[in-house]
Amino acid sequence: MLTILLLTLVCSITFTFEIVFGLAGTIMMLMVMTFFYDAKTLVIYSILPQILTATIGLTRSEKTVDPLYLFKMLAFASAGSVAGLLLFYRFSTETFYYLLASAISIFGLFLVISPHVIKLNHLTQRILDVSAGVSQALFGISGPIAMTRLIGTFSDKLIIRNYALAFFLCMNLFRGGAYIVNNTITAEIVNMMLISGPVLALVLWNANHLHLKVNEHLFRRVVSWIILLGGASLLLNSPYN
Repeated sequence: MLTILLLTLVCSITFTFEIVFGLAGTIMMLMVMTFFYDAKTLVIYSILPQILTATIGLTRSEKTVDPLYLFKMLAFASAGSVAGLLLFYRFSTETFYYLLASAISIFGLFLVISPHVIKLNHLTQRILDVSAGVSQALFGISGPIAMTRLIGTFSDKLIIRNYALAFFLCMNLFRGGAYIVNNTITAEIVNMMLISGPVLALVLWNANHLHLKVNEHLFRRVVSWIILLGGASLLLNSPYN
């Protein structure tokens, strides 16, 4: 029970960050909670706070997402998700952890080095859409890849945030459905969700307005650095060292 309460507290903080900046809630949660739970359990659990964050963030925001544009992103990402789900059930926990940490670090470094330079062409956008689908299904995290794609496509932080939340919502619903079909959500994880869910919903509902206080420059810099630091921290503090 104490670890579930700690998980709830950590997620209240990290997913408040996600509802403001559009990503990194799961990354920061993993940085702390992998000392108490294995990475796969946390990734499966993360569908709850990610769905809550995206639903509340989009419900309480201006309507900036073009459904057709989002559909095209999702169509390519879905193809990647199928491959990612197949790999999810074949990796050991240790291999899973290191692949996750390495992927986050690489994309974080890319964003830090070139936060204002990237402008992606159509082909690169689609490659990143597919890659984001693989990452979401395999790791429960597509933020580093999806944000690289969105920052290289749009300039307004609200549009970037809302597309990210809409993308994550759809991908997590897909991932959650696959978990249910494969009986992946254990009784332990259900218990974690039932205890933490109401608290997280209340916290996130009240935290949503904070994104209005963040300017464009700060938004881009924080997103870039938190991805890089999150990946580096996972590598350095690995429970398998």
